[in-house]
Amino acid sequence: MLQALIMLVVVTVAAAALVVQGRYDAERSAKDRSLAAAEAFAHAPGTAAALRSPDPTARLQVAAERARLGSGVDFMTVLDKHGVRLTDTDPALIGTKAEGVGRAAAGETFTETFHGRPTDAVRAVVPVTDASRRVIGMVSAGIRVATLGHVLNRQLPLLLGAAAGALVLATGGAALVSRRLLRQTHGLGPAEMTRMYEHHDAVLHAVREGVLIVGSDGRLLLANDEARELLGLAEDADQWQVTELGLGPGLTRLLESDEAASDEVIAVGDRLLAVNTRHTAPYGGAQGLVATFRDTTELRALSGQAEVARGRLSFLYEAGLRIGTTLDVRRTAEELSEIAVPRMADFVTVELLDAVLRGEEPTGAVHRMRRTALKESQAGHPLQPVGDLIQFVVADTPMVAALQRGKAVLVSDLHTAQDWRAQDPEGARQALDYGIHSLVTVPLQARGIVLGIVNFWRGADSARFEEEDVAVAEELVARAAVAIDNARRYSREHAMAMTLQRSLLPVGLPDQAVLEIASRYLPAQSGVGGDWFDVIPLPGFRVALVVGDVVGHGLHAAVNMGRLRTAVLNFSSLDLAPDELLGHLDEMVTRLDTQSASADDDRAPLTGATCLYAIYDPVGGHCTLSRAGHVAPAVVDAQGRVTFPDVPLSPPLGVGGYPFEAGELDLPEGSRLVLFTDGLIENRGRDIDEGLELLSSTIARADRTPEETCRALMETMLPETPSDD
Repeated sequence: MLQALIMLVVVTVAAAALVVQGRYDAERSAKDRSLAAAEAFAHAPGTAAALRSPDPTARLQVAAERARLGSGVDFMTVLDKHGVRLTDTDPALIGTKAEGVGRAAAGETFTETFHGRPTDAVRAVVPVTDASRRVIGMVSAGIRVATLGHVLNRQLPLLLGAAAGALVLATGGAALVSRRLLRQTHGLGPAEMTRMYEHHDAVLHAVREGVLIVGSDGRLLLANDEARELLGLAEDADQWQVTELGLGPGLTRLLESDEAASDEVIAVGDRLLAVNTRHTAPYGGAQGLVATFRDTTELRALSGQAEVARGRLSFLYEAGLRIGTTLDVRRTAEELSEIAVPRMADFVTVELLDAVLRGEEPTGAVHRMRRTALKESQAGHPLQPVGDLIQFVVADTPMVAALQRGKAVLVSDLHTAQDWRAQDPEGARQALDYGIHSLVTVPLQARGIVLGIVNFWRGADSARFEEEDVAVAEELVARAAVAIDNARRYSREHAMAMTLQRSLLPVGLPDQAVLEIASRYLPAQSGVGGDWFDVIPLPGFRVALVVGDVVGHGLHAAVNMGRLRTAVLNFSSLDLAPDELLGHLDEMVTRLDTQSASADDDRAPLTGATCLYAIYDPVGGHCTLSRAGHVAPAVVDAQGRVTFPDVPLSPPLGVGGYPFEAGELDLPEGSRLVLFTDGLIENRGRDIDEGLELLSSTIARADRTPEETCRALMETMLPETPSDD
């Protein structure tokens, strides 16, 4: 519609211009014709003579009319020098004076469009002169304006018809073009097309991905700014064949392939590009290919760094799980070396102070250490073996520097470092010849106290240590130091408790003639408990046998065990029956626990301790037993048959409110009575029934002495790591 309106305006203006031009041309033509007619008549032979004659009208009227008709003008008038008409087309005007002819009377020839009487006309006025150039008259010829308008009116329909035809043709052409454009743009109007173009152009140039569009003939149709930068395309690369762009074989193959690609990484120059290709035909476009490129060089580098960091975190997490699984100093040091080889180093050595190995508090002297752990990925290395004494006598070695600074020291290239050779030049030479080339040494310290030192070595097939490895090594050693210090402190407490425990147990069995006795005591590996036994001679050749178990582990359990053993010794001196003795012992435990509770004492309670008290009388071969929560003994007769007599069971000591009962056993000569605690028959790997069955099968031998029976029980029943006494 806008185009049609524009064409209407253009045609209207053109038609108006043609009309104006036609009028102008008509007037100019009329002036020329009028001037020619007037000059021809004015200069004609006889005109001047006729004007000087007595009757110029008679002589010139007919000639003037004949000249008018011949020249095609509307009027031809002869005037005297004063402007009075001598002849005229209209005879009625003869003798009247013409207007506006003063210039001609002065000798000037002129043409004009005259407006006035007798009619508006385009006229020419030419002076007539005599031989002496004096004006003796004038000739006026012209064409009426009405005549000119009549001519234009005859031309106007043709002009308007042509203008209308041009308007129809222009409007129809615009409509046809618009329909074709709408069909090609899928109905989008100019505004939508403009907006879409602006958006697409902005996306193509602003997006941080390279975009290439390749035609079906393999020519480059479009490349945005990012693609030109990533691929290094020439400015005039449009319409080039893909093979002429110099993109390398991998990318060229993708752009020529009929198969789609998704995030395929291809090296282009010094960049790694993730390439995606799709055919355009299924999406409404012509047959061709569109490819997008994303620079993943930095992303790959960051991903690699993140992967390395994730691997280190995973390594440290695993180390936290695997280091410190036992409360043994040497085993903890071995776990540290095992987790670090080969994931972090090819060789790891751990040196600890002798005081730490003994469970003692380390002193400030750190120049002598014992190699406690060594883990290697290759055999035949020149490093000193486990057990060797390592002395730091040279002040400028990396190990001494690490101990003095309290932090790790990195020697990335041992070939160029001289300080570490100072202490043992020959050993350093052997290590270099073997291929060891890089070292990180880290002081092993906890609570600000040096416990030892850890050395990480790398051999010929591994890269040098870097600063990032130092941080991992320090974190790994810090975790191991806490575990080693905990193990050291536990070892010290365990040794103290075991020393106390053994000091409270019988040093030797008393002399008596009625029983042949053998015993074994083995404390728990994870913490000394409160198990005890005793053999007490009584009057009348009788013998009291005692076995008990105090709740808990550690020093408190050992102390409580000593208190109970002392109480049993004191009560036995009163020659009480077994059930009476346990009754007194139960009252004492209850009283002691009540006093401890009221005094806000943090000592472990005695309540829950078990005890078995038996008195053997050799005269009748009888044995009287009473037990407070303890397992029943085993009896082996002279033929090797094993039984567990049904001895009355009372609650453990300190529970209170229940009477203690006694049971009787007949023990013929040659019988064996086996008293034990639950640590012998029960552990994590078996329940109490399985333990009793294994105990029965072990002691069911009639020919064994008590000593041999004890030895067989230790060999058969003892778990690898006893958790109880």
